[in-house]
Amino acid sequence: MSLHPTLQPYADAWTHSIEAISELLQPLAEAEWNRRTPCPGWSVRDVVSHVIGLDCEMLGDPRPIHTLPRDLFHVTNDHQRYMEMQVDVRRHHTAPEMTSELEYVIIRRNRQLRNESRDPGTKVRGPLGTELTLEESMRRHAFDVWVHEQDLRTALGRPGNLDSPGALVARDVLLGELPRVVAEDAQAPRSSAVVFDVHGPVEFLRTIRVDIQGRGTLETAPALGPAATLTLDWETYVRLACGRVTPESVTDRLKTEGDPDLTTAILHNFTVTK
Repeated sequence: MSLHPTLQPYADAWTHSIEAISELLQPLAEAEWNRRTPCPGWSVRDVVSHVIGLDCEMLGDPRPIHTLPRDLFHVTNDHQRYMEMQVDVRRHHTAPEMTSELEYVIIRRNRQLRNESRDPGTKVRGPLGTELTLEESMRRHAFDVWVHEQDLRTALGRPGNLDSPGALVARDVLLGELPRVVAEDAQAPRSSAVVFDVHGPVEFLRTIRVDIQGRGTLETAPALGPAATLTLDWETYVRLACGRVTPESVTDRLKTEGDPDLTTAILHNFTVTK
């Protein structure tokens, strides 16, 4: 195996999630491909099209030349337009066409990963012409595919893999966003701390400390007398952070303590995916 050890966890997470997605799709009747998912505006077929498109981009395939319809109300910015292209171009594909394309993409990506010998710091192309490191690209990709696996599981009533390799990548990606959410977006008071107590298949207790300059840092040490504490289960944490549910719709799965204005501000800035 020529893959750099730093990249291996992301390759493993992607493999686990993409194989789970493939398994979920095999028994589906044509009508089930039209089921709504928690992803705004997207059906099961649309989510699978997006996953296929993501992997085609990881392979360096040219993007489809396609004009989007004007009545896609869930598409409101350039990033969403960029992502919608791979989805809309497959909207009329049949179930066998979708599964066979997915299987072919998986074969090609597995071959690519087997032959991947580049350094994790190598610059690669990202969405909308951005540039990022190979490590960040693979990390984000493993995260995206796991989140979309969860979208499909929710739509199809097949829960699972909330503690899979992809879930652990997702935990680290989402925790990395917390200092910005608390300190910058929610404007937590300077010299304060906010505690997140998450339970379930993935458990963690983390503190975001905001220093005198207003910068947030992520710590594992618990805080004494935090300004706010949010306690919730892992699945709800993911759904909130990925914009799949609103804070108002999960109040029964969420416990907040401390400054109510601060907890409200945090929850209304909790979505970190675009």
